[in-house]
Amino acid sequence: MNPDEVPPDAFDDLVRDALDQLPEEAAALVAHIAVVVREQPEPGEAPPGQLLLGTFRGISNTRVGGRVPGSLPDVITLYRLPILAVCRSVDEVAPRVLKVLGHEVGHALGLSEGQLRAYGWY
Repeated sequence: MNPDEVPPDAFDDLVRDALDQLPEEAAALVAHIAVVVREQPEPGEAPPGQLLLGTFRGISNTRVGGRVPGSLPDVITLYRLPILAVCRSVDEVAPRVLKVLGHEVGHALGLSEGQLRAYGWY
């Protein structure tokens, strides 16, 4: 689909809507994670031949009891252009944003790719 159909401001609104749709348990975790939107991954950030829709950078919730003082915050990044590239129409964008966000929240909870696929968050 044409990325102009969902400009950056509209995409940001979809991300905010997706955050509001997360289950209460996930929303409590995400309240301590920075969620950012970038146009696309930096060169070399995605493995060759793979389309990267989002990333989680940080320490999974299962590994620490709390934030280490002075440490950088955990970050979920959603990539607007790759997400739009996998959507055939504007109607597919909001559900895809929610799915990618849920996938990255799953990583923040310590779930593996295999577990996320089993739950349908791929």
